[in-house]
Amino acid sequence: MDWYQNVFDLIDFRSFSNLWFWIALAVTWSTASHWVLGVPWDMAVRAHKGKNAQSIVDFEDMVRINTNRILFIAHESGLLLSGMVAFGMTVLVLLGFVYDNEFSQAVFLLGMPLTLVGLLSVRTATRIQAEALSGAALFKRLNRHRLIIQVIGVVSLFVTAMWGMYQNMNAGVLG
Repeated sequence: MDWYQNVFDLIDFRSFSNLWFWIALAVTWSTASHWVLGVPWDMAVRAHKGKNAQSIVDFEDMVRINTNRILFIAHESGLLLSGMVAFGMTVLVLLGFVYDNEFSQAVFLLGMPLTLVGLLSVRTATRIQAEALSGAALFKRLNRHRLIIQVIGVVSLFVTAMWGMYQNMNAGVLG
């Protein structure tokens, strides 16, 4: 037995039976719902409570900076980025579901909903700048954005769990 066989036996490349995949999935969705448009949610809540005028200014500045950054990236390289993401997702679908590669299935089930979150973020950033939102209206828009992200995350977790259980039942781990 070669040393690389020992390494591959130690690192389980079957994604849906691997604890690290499920930890990464949970951390990804937890992070996605905490950092709304790049703004930490606790900062938004602190500003919404309005006990400190500086927290409101910091929140609005942070949203302005991040929406400017998101829209700059979308305008400068949006077409190229869209093409690369579409190519990557297509490759993952083909490798995962046509050629039955479990790792590609796992990456697709993680990446596709995050792609939707990215598109939603560009849309929300555009609306924030177009409507020049601030104060309570800005918090309301970010709260709605966060709720949609959480719904996407819950649906994604459910679909991934169902597909993972299906894959594990069909794996034939006993030979």
